Amino acid sequence: MQTARIKLSSKDSQELDTICAEIREIAKKFGIDYRGPIPLPTKRMRITTLKTPSGDGTGHGNATWDKFEMRIHKRVLDVQADDRVLRQIMRVNIPQSVKIEIRLLG
Repeated sequence: MQTARIKLSSKDSQELDTICAEIREIAKKFGIDYRGPIPLPTKRMRITTLKTPSGDGTGHGNATWDKFEMRIHKRVLDVQADDRVLRQIMRVNIPQSVKIEIRLLG
């Protein structure tokens, strides 16, 4: 039987965990095999900028910096590709901030 690989990514890890729990409950309810959620490495995007537009800093010779960081969390689930199960998974309410990708594996 085919397997559906579901990749989820978001800035909020709690949203990912709730969606993964819903997908697991659907798989348990229909009695099919599933694996996951498998957490993938978190991608960190960092930006460091000077606080002052002139570049002088605080006036004491020390430049002051702002540091910003955005983290992208990812999860992977493998579920047996059953029509009824995939329809139920497509009905799960997914927030705008979560990106989902479903791919059928041979």
